Amino acid sequence: MQHPLLSQKATRFTESVIRGMSIEAAKYKAVNLAQGMPDFPAPPELKAAACRAIESDINQYAVTWGARGLRHAIAEHAGWHLGLTVDPETEITVTCGSTEAMLVALLSLINPGDEVILSQPFYENYWPDCVLAGAIPRFFPMHAPDWTFDPDELAAAFNDRTKAIVLCNPNNPTGTVFSRAELEQVAALCRKWDVIAITDEIYEHIIYDGRPHVALASLEGMRERSVTIGGMSKTYSVTGWRVGTMIAPPALTHAFRQVHDYVSIGAAAPLQEAGAFAYRMPRDYYTKLSADYQGRRDRLCSALLDVGFDLVPPHGAYYVMANIEAFGTTDDVAFARHLVRDLGVATVPGSSFFHDKALGRQYIRFCFCKQDSTLDAAIERLRKLQVIV
Repeated sequence: MQHPLLSQKATRFTESVIRGMSIEAAKYKAVNLAQGMPDFPAPPELKAAACRAIESDINQYAVTWGARGLRHAIAEHAGWHLGLTVDPETEITVTCGSTEAMLVALLSLINPGDEVILSQPFYENYWPDCVLAGAIPRFFPMHAPDWTFDPDELAAAFNDRTKAIVLCNPNNPTGTVFSRAELEQVAALCRKWDVIAITDEIYEHIIYDGRPHVALASLEGMRERSVTIGGMSKTYSVTGWRVGTMIAPPALTHAFRQVHDYVSIGAAAPLQEAGAFAYRMPRDYYTKLSADYQGRRDRLCSALLDVGFDLVPPHGAYYVMANIEAFGTTDDVAFARHLVRDLGVATVPGSSFFHDKALGRQYIRFCFCKQDSTLDAAIERLRKLQVIV
């Protein structure tokens, strides 16, 4: 063969570490605190809505950029929750999960030589997405134990080649919830350098201790330069339904819809019909969701601290980054392998969330989107760990 079998892009990243740890969990019959998928049922009324849609023969393609009923429900939700006035006909795209939404945004925006700013740590898909889109990634650090950023370090990542910044809020993997003041700093830099802000807000309703969720797009001068990504997976405990959302100004949405059409055509039609029901759930549903997850957070974090991990409880999402140095190791991969194979608890090595792997070697990530019985089983196994130093 005269030419290489694989593209250079395909050789620059490996399979997902997170999904790989789920495979390890199944292999060793471990409690899976690695992949962020709930082990409890979705709301029964939502499942009933999906069944009605299937029984009503909503089985063919929806409009490629999203069924009309779902788009209007998303716009209503954005109005009361995000403070955004959104035109469902020209500013919303429905995708096959928020994962596709992120890739579609980058494929639509990036030209050769364009730079994209990522936090470090970052959700593991973002850097491969940049590779696939042909972007040059630049990183700004988020500092433990609170996982906050230094404004000067953030500013240093911007230059005249910067096309976009990707921000996960609430953050996976750190659980950071960015304050309005912090988002104003991001917004000011986006305006200064004429940069598009792509915000992954999939955990928008999973926030603790009374903190508000602020959409970057709602800040002054940001509506016309923001792409707000969300979806049904986390809020409604349906990670396998793969219904994602993109809110953006019309010019960007037009391009996103074209790219999305050729990437996946469209999300599952009956699940979009159920989504129209989900986005109109009573508002007390979201209050209870947050309270329930806060209880799970407190249950797991208290136990982890008792076992000997060093951590700060997250402010949002359903993950906690825990320092493992008290156990006499700074090899996150070996430690995570020990936990899943010898103790029967699957986690994610912290280095998988860093481009500079050395920065994550002293951390592992736990998820707590699990039943109390599941968390208790994991805690019981983790109590076998011994603090060495």
